[in-house]
Amino acid sequence: MAADDEVSALAYTARRIRRHLRWARTEGIGRLIEEDRLNPVDRIGTALAKRRWRRRAGRTPGSAMPVYLVGLQRSGTNMLVRGLDAAGEVEVRNENDSTLFHRFQLRPDPVLTATLRRSRHAYVLVKPLCESHRVDELLALPGLTPGRALWVWRDVDDRARSEVAKFGDANLRALRAIADGTIGRRWQGQRLDADTVELVRAHDPQRLDPYSGAALFWHVRNSLVFRLGLDQRPDVLLCHYDSLVAEPAAQVRRLCAFLDFPYHPRLHAHIAPRASHAGDRRLPIDGRVRARCDELADRLDRAAAGARPETTKAVDSD
Repeated sequence: MAADDEVSALAYTARRIRRHLRWARTEGIGRLIEEDRLNPVDRIGTALAKRRWRRRAGRTPGSAMPVYLVGLQRSGTNMLVRGLDAAGEVEVRNENDSTLFHRFQLRPDPVLTATLRRSRHAYVLVKPLCESHRVDELLALPGLTPGRALWVWRDVDDRARSEVAKFGDANLRALRAIADGTIGRRWQGQRLDADTVELVRAHDPQRLDPYSGAALFWHVRNSLVFRLGLDQRPDVLLCHYDSLVAEPAAQVRRLCAFLDFPYHPRLHAHIAPRASHAGDRRLPIDGRVRARCDELADRLDRAAAGARPETTKAVDSD
């Protein structure tokens, strides 16, 4: 929902244009087109495939399973969206979907539940990254088929590098506002407990550089996995982006097993397996922040390894 301190529409649009120009300049126009799914041929082809599936096997409205894709921005969630969007069973509601989102934040819960109940697909994938701190509440919304959630995290260095390249010092500015109490109702400051606020203040964001700020923000958001008890929930799957790109077939099978979803190689056809080189490209992150992030990364890895569903058989999925 909109915050009290939301900027004007003109200022917001101007900021987005500047961000896209910087992104296109640093990463290339092709990367921007891929990032925002701007290729009309791909979009039309996907829409037609969804329509064919609804005509052949469409479900009764109100029966779709909501799947919430959560975590932190710049963590590789678009890669999962692209794969699941290749399946006719899945209706995708990304954070640029104006029906469900306003400026990348979810509209009120009744809008979400009404949209989910209208769907004739088997699954509705919703990506409310700004509401990741509410995933437990979203999973408890009444009147819906019991849902699932996928919490995605990425190596802290690669995520910080990507965050700063696209959004500059946005994470650092949010941390400074949390520390000095001016964050208001902005999503970055919601559902923060006293210990988290004190942790932010203890690391003095005024003295941090943008990369260290992005890393500390990585810690604040991914710590929600344990603070909300998501690691203990059978309806939440922890997904490591670096494992996905290293072993796409195995990780997608794991995800399909969790969702009770038919596996097909097309779900990861867009992912070229590659080894992670994050350890070779470590950023000069503040030492105290680095220690916190390394500890949390190890905890996330152990939690994900301890809850691996059985893999599924290959089933043709249209």
